[in-house]
Amino acid sequence: MKKSLKNLISRYMYLITFFLVVIILGILICIQLLTEQRRAYLDATRTISQIESVLDENSKEISELEEEYKQTCIHNAKVVAQMIESDPQLIDSVDALKEVAEKVEIDEIHIFDATGRIFAGTHPEYYDLTFDSGEQIMFFKPMLEDKTLELVQDITPNTAEAKPMQYSAVWCQDGEHIIQVGMEPVNVTKATKKNELSYIFSLFRVSPDASYYAVDFATGNIIGSTELDLVGQKISQTGIDVSKMKNDVDGFHTKIRGEWAFCVFEQVGDIYIGRVILTKNLYERVPTTAFWISISLLLVSFILAKAVLKYMNRYVVEEIGFVNSKLKSIADGNLEEVLKMESSAEFSELSTYINQMVKSLLENNNKMSYALSKTNVHIGTYEYNDRIHKVRYTEEVPHILELSLERMEELSANKGEFCEFLNTIKKNPVPDEKSTFVFGEKYIMVEEIHNSDDVFGVVVDMTSDINKRKELEKERDVDPLTGLYNRRGFENNLDQLFSKPKQLGHSAIIMIDADGLKGINDTYGHKRGDVYLKKIASIIKNFGIRNSVASRMGGDEFVLFLYDYEGEDELLKTIETLQYIQNNSTARLDENISVPLRFSMGYCMVEDEKDYRNVLNVADVNMYKNKQYRRKNAQK
Repeated sequence: MKKSLKNLISRYMYLITFFLVVIILGILICIQLLTEQRRAYLDATRTISQIESVLDENSKEISELEEEYKQTCIHNAKVVAQMIESDPQLIDSVDALKEVAEKVEIDEIHIFDATGRIFAGTHPEYYDLTFDSGEQIMFFKPMLEDKTLELVQDITPNTAEAKPMQYSAVWCQDGEHIIQVGMEPVNVTKATKKNELSYIFSLFRVSPDASYYAVDFATGNIIGSTELDLVGQKISQTGIDVSKMKNDVDGFHTKIRGEWAFCVFEQVGDIYIGRVILTKNLYERVPTTAFWISISLLLVSFILAKAVLKYMNRYVVEEIGFVNSKLKSIADGNLEEVLKMESSAEFSELSTYINQMVKSLLENNNKMSYALSKTNVHIGTYEYNDRIHKVRYTEEVPHILELSLERMEELSANKGEFCEFLNTIKKNPVPDEKSTFVFGEKYIMVEEIHNSDDVFGVVVDMTSDINKRKELEKERDVDPLTGLYNRRGFENNLDQLFSKPKQLGHSAIIMIDADGLKGINDTYGHKRGDVYLKKIASIIKNFGIRNSVASRMGGDEFVLFLYDYEGEDELLKTIETLQYIQNNSTARLDENISVPLRFSMGYCMVEDEKDYRNVLNVADVNMYKNKQYRRKNAQK
């Protein structure tokens, strides 16, 4: 009987193995074909997504740069207008106006009379041009009707040279002249070139087997491709069906130039971007892989069949006879055999594993406590359910909750009291921190998992992490040289203060610019220049008799915000004190070197303005006027 059973098992084992090998091989080949196709699809979508991201980022960058140039251009026009109002003789000198243009960092200055004719500026060749001299310059003609207008033009080729320029214009306060300034948008031009499809495609053509196409949504024309000879042609001329391109979002096969290819197209804005790879390149690894898979399957199946047959013969066929003999002995009334059969090696091993598993489950809390004690994070766990009143917990829980072992035992003896204790902690959540609460001087995270009647909870001491994060946030907002707020910290503080206008009281923004820093750097070195800046910072750090926010905005530029003053007179007296200091202070650079400490300043009172940036701009203009005034007095 054993021999018959063995032969039967062998026959069916080899037959089943053969069919399994064939089926598995077929399935694996299909999976590999689909995998290669899926990988090509994912490569395509990932690349197209990256191209879309690059287009979006470049477009955003262009928009931001264009907006920045507009703001800068109108600001510069105002500055030039103020300088000409302060010194009308500048109009009569081309060289003087060129010096102004160089200081303000602009390319052109044109001064129009009240009729709209250029009669002065940095470029005499444009004199006598009017607002009717060209389409570009005509943009500013409405200013002749409305003297309150301040216009800034989009980047446009100028009338005389067709060179891309950004122009803005404002009226002088006396209403006699229009000041127009022009700036060449170099950064915008560079950013625009980066958004060309030919440039972007060159960044993503990693695989020589793949080609990329950009197709106009409306016309079906190829507007960009790694195959340059196809640009300008209809996409249908390549063999790609437009309807498949629009509808088969998972990719499709088609013939391109007589060869089968796999194509994936996605719509990006008003165009379709696609990646095309020839089928022969897509599936070139499949035959080789299928061959080695079949060899491996046959070899593994043969070895596995032999091993299984040997195992079946030794541990099944022979054991069935052994069990039959034991059962016959039992049937004959020899009950002791039952005990001997149950004490066999297999049952003994199974019993051992079961006992170990039960023991392991019972000691789960101890194991978890041990594991968590090996980490640098204080983590404790607890659990309870509706069937028992006692709460099981790890040894870190009382330490985190600052409870004595006796108090912890009292709480854990009644899950209701324990839950009530946790609820008192949860009454003080930490803003913007998930499941984290203030507990004395600690920050504790408490999270629970509810599964039917069982509750598993975790308590974590987050004090160290949150304190470190707060320290990092503080360092992020502070200038390392002066200890004042940097631009980010200043803006964050003013955003918060201006969100609650009632807290401001009488307030003002003061712009401060260090005088003579370049001379100190050139004469005494940059280290002593840093000392000079620190001296100014020490003056404004806690300046004033009320609240203040001091910041180094960058380089030698500082800003001071004074607020919460009871009256305007009190605030002005404080500003006058700072004006006295700006002309009557000394900076000691080292033991042997002392220099006059001077700085220019301009201020603007905060009235009903909701956006502090507008006040900041006015203060900046006033500071610039103060600097010009001080320079003129110094030259006399």
